[in-house]
Amino acid sequence: MYGLARALRRAAAPGRLAAARRGGGGAGGRPWGWGLALGLALGVKVPAGCEAGGGQEEEEAAMPASSPRGFGAAIERSRDLLRRIKDEAGIPGILVGVSVDGKEVWSEGLGYADVENRVLCKPETIMRIASISKCLTMMAIAKLWEEGKLDLDAPVQKYVPEFPEKVYEGEKVTITTRLLVSHLSGIRHYEKDIAKVKEEKEKANRALKLTKPNQDKEQKEKDGKGIEKTDSVKPKKEHEGEVKSRNSKPGKRDKEFEQEEYYLKEKFESVIESLKIFKNDPLFFKPGSQFLYSTYGFTLLSAVVERVSGQKFTDYMLKMFRDLDMLSTVLDDNEAMIYNRARCYVYNKKGRLVNAPYVDNSYKWAGGGFLSSVGDLLKFGNAMLYSYQVGQFKNSGGKLLPGYLKPDTVAMMWTPVPKTEVSWDRDGKYAMAWAVVEKKQQYGFCRQQRHYASHTGGAVGASSVLLILPEDLDSKAIDTALVAPPRGVIVSIICNMQSVSLNSTALKIAREFDKEKRAQYID
Repeated sequence: MYGLARALRRAAAPGRLAAARRGGGGAGGRPWGWGLALGLALGVKVPAGCEAGGGQEEEEAAMPASSPRGFGAAIERSRDLLRRIKDEAGIPGILVGVSVDGKEVWSEGLGYADVENRVLCKPETIMRIASISKCLTMMAIAKLWEEGKLDLDAPVQKYVPEFPEKVYEGEKVTITTRLLVSHLSGIRHYEKDIAKVKEEKEKANRALKLTKPNQDKEQKEKDGKGIEKTDSVKPKKEHEGEVKSRNSKPGKRDKEFEQEEYYLKEKFESVIESLKIFKNDPLFFKPGSQFLYSTYGFTLLSAVVERVSGQKFTDYMLKMFRDLDMLSTVLDDNEAMIYNRARCYVYNKKGRLVNAPYVDNSYKWAGGGFLSSVGDLLKFGNAMLYSYQVGQFKNSGGKLLPGYLKPDTVAMMWTPVPKTEVSWDRDGKYAMAWAVVEKKQQYGFCRQQRHYASHTGGAVGASSVLLILPEDLDSKAIDTALVAPPRGVIVSIICNMQSVSLNSTALKIAREFDKEKRAQYID
């Protein structure tokens, strides 16, 4: 009798009571209720498929069984951060992957890949990676350049004569591959109105001039008061802008998503054919004079890759993905059967979650037309980081294989280009299809700006980020061959909701794992 009373008290405990209320997690979601709770309390083995779960709580039940050794605390803090962002922005499903020193230490899916059919996200889920596609295209361009097949400074008409020569304000101008990869070509983005674009650029430049002195003044005042500004937190104004862009008001879209060309439904049979969208439009700026982010610039680059390689752009890229072991990275093709593909979502004007409108991304494979998983993006990031660092390990005894790219090539790709800017981190500059923030510290015991490279992405019904935080290599460790590349933290995040800013979240997560890695070395 006393044993039964204790069992009933255990069954009434909050956690078990909640499990009983939620009901079954098997097919059909049967509500086992008090019977199951009492059985659990008495230690009865639950039949397979009858565990408590179902509904939204299934997401919580989908946690990994255990955390990788040494990074449990970083995973818990990062998971909590992602859940807060997911709830705040109303994201149906979000994926995250983290690798430390070349090893994947965490990958997880939160929420739903398919809301209607209640399909949970998992690490293998595939989503639109949007503008991270530009980084993949840049790797193809860099490889062709290394092979001596592509001249970065030759006029694009050398490879793509279908693209007409351009004139700006009566002067004949030259567009090169080097200018295209850094968004300095003057080719338009989705907005066709030149006057509107120039007006917005002028406003942005004026605002930057006004805010810069104020930010410097605030920083000096804080430093004078001994207030330390942490690495993982951006200036308040910038952070507030990020929150706003994360669909904090459901149904509100960024201006970019109001452009009609974002929602093209026409299927283009070749990248040359897709040039017709913009090739005859006037340049918005003189090439090399101003930064103007342009996905169409990368559509032109895909034609360059095609002609230089002698293969269809899509075939060349898919072969490169195989070489990089990125077997889950494919074209965003609506007709193809792609396993683990998630659905995409937006909020309508009433603030209700709806399926994203149908689009065909064949007009911008190079700039935003690939699907991938967080695991594949980590592989790509590690290939980049390994290539970047392997040249520094001189005393490896020839045991290290060469990188996919040469170290000097990646260093060139990650060198900030003058006159560029980065919308997702004002500390950074755009380089060659990557945003780069350089190492910097102005004052002792104050904010340290770490060197990192990243790219974000925004597509119809999807947002993404890939961030690489290289380790500051210790010369003694390198000389004694105690460590091997890649050294650093890589974070990839993808979600099936548009207009979600993820760069600062990825940077915070990278810092959490970097901090825990350093703590392990100290111990």
